[in-house]
Amino acid sequence: MPTIRVLLFAAAREAAGNVPSVDVDLQEGSADTAVLSRSSLAEKYPKLAPLVSNEEYITLALNEEYVPKGSVLPLKAGDVVALIPPISGG
Repeated sequence: MPTIRVLLFAAAREAAGNVPSVDVDLQEGSADTAVLSRSSLAEKYPKLAPLVSNEEYITLALNEEYVPKGSVLPLKAGDVVALIPPISGG
């Protein structure tokens, strides 16, 4: 079972209880960015569900590379995924 580190920023961090990162175990053969965000994280952290279920709201980065919207990339043990909500400012 691959373990993935998920880095949390801004609203995603708050929704997960103000922790900077979490480790998530994924099932072999179904480890991809869609399963991670929409199933695994939403189940483990219900307050994250509204954020991760809307692809237009959250940006994913896999191993420091942005994941294009609509893309589903495979994950392997040791990967690091960042959840990046929109950031506003002036």
